Amino acid sequence: QPLRLLHLPGLLMRRSIDFLLNGEPVSLTDIDPRTTLLDWLRETRRLTGTKEGCNEGDCGACTVGLTRLTPDGPKREAVNACIHLLPMLDGRAVTTVEALAGPSRLHPAQQAMVDLHGSQCGFCTPGFVMSLWADYPHGPRSAPEIPDAVAGNLCRCTGYGPILAAAAAMHDHPAPDWEPDLAPPLAALPAEPARLEAPGVAAHLPRSEAELSALLAETPGATLVAGATDVGLWITKRLDRPSTLIFLNAIEGFDAIEDAEDALTIRAGAPWSAAHVPLARLSPDLGELVRRFAGPQVRASGTVGGNLANGSPIGDGAPAFIALGATLTLRSAAGDRDIPLEDFFIAYGRQDLRPGEHVAQIRLPRPATPLKCYKISKRFDDDISAVMGAFLIETTSDVITSARIAFGGMAATPKRARAVEAALIGRPWTLATAEAALPAFAEDFQPITDMRASADYRLAVARNLLLKCAHETALRPSKTRLVGEGAAA
Repeated sequence: QPLRLLHLPGLLMRRSIDFLLNGEPVSLTDIDPRTTLLDWLRETRRLTGTKEGCNEGDCGACTVGLTRLTPDGPKREAVNACIHLLPMLDGRAVTTVEALAGPSRLHPAQQAMVDLHGSQCGFCTPGFVMSLWADYPHGPRSAPEIPDAVAGNLCRCTGYGPILAAAAAMHDHPAPDWEPDLAPPLAALPAEPARLEAPGVAAHLPRSEAELSALLAETPGATLVAGATDVGLWITKRLDRPSTLIFLNAIEGFDAIEDAEDALTIRAGAPWSAAHVPLARLSPDLGELVRRFAGPQVRASGTVGGNLANGSPIGDGAPAFIALGATLTLRSAAGDRDIPLEDFFIAYGRQDLRPGEHVAQIRLPRPATPLKCYKISKRFDDDISAVMGAFLIETTSDVITSARIAFGGMAATPKRARAVEAALIGRPWTLATAEAALPAFAEDFQPITDMRASADYRLAVARNLLLKCAHETALRPSKTRLVGEGAAA
């Protein structure tokens, strides 16, 4: 049914969703805003190179390219079309596998896949090619880095060897000279907010947080959509049909990141792909954790604020941020409210978020000592944690003066290990101290058994992660003797 404009006094509004598809302007006024990009591409535009596999953002068969404007210029990334809702494309450019080849030759990613026999059954091939296309501007990567580019793509024929070889070889081909014509300047696209309505559903695309706060005051039960890495699954898997959606991707400055000397401040709309490098500067372990956070397609869409607002007990961001002593800013038409992140999670599925409030930003203090993060999952890449532990242990004269230890996957919410912390503080930071604190885990956590891990396994892993942290950071007698011998020599 045609989308029609709702009245919002004082603002110039649009009734359309405007973006570029393979270099051509598209203006949609007759589409249900709950429609996924995958369904629209295949069913309406007949661009069937984009495949439907898992339909939940896990296998990468539906991967397309998405280009957006950033302060540093246009940036292209791979995203999962199966959980990308159409209003999220507003003001951006979509590229599908049909548009990669030039007038007389294939794109280097395509040619390398052909040359090295990277396609077997062929179902996953377009998604792999699109991931390589998105990674191509980064230039040649080292051998250990190459798998990262396709960590969000699944090959059901186990043909990873030729695919990784193609990823390494694609830079041997001449760079494409036709791509600048593929996407006209994104700045030429309309920038006004949109407020749209179709039978049974209303979709809002505010351009400022003030507009967002006003909308939430009017419709406190609205579904907020940032990266749709969760909401998309509500629609494709649970078959939910939310009636009021507010899309956050057009809010100006909502994805900003401020890397200051004392703290890192991340606005709630910043995608994990943009936050990766600043988080790695804050803590190398945190950077490695983000590298294993889902796959590149999910990190390009999913936002830091959405990961926290979701309140999942197995979300990887919250335990690490709690260990750092993060502060969350909640915003509404009535003003701002700052709370410690650990106080935001009240119970399973329940957060300290009042009607009309939204997560605005998170502030991460720069740690004086290294933060240690450990993710335990069945797969190294693109998997949900069974247990995720984060440790920030500070010492003075080798005695523990402060300990902040937080876990995901061990309780109904991300949670601090308060009893374990108390068992450590005031004692020398040694392996023996860590071993003595192990019984305290049973006071802090009573984990459950589910498809990812048993309760006993989770408790054993949590204890072992404290020992691992001690082995990596604590003072040990053998280390002390070696240092003394070196100094004497």
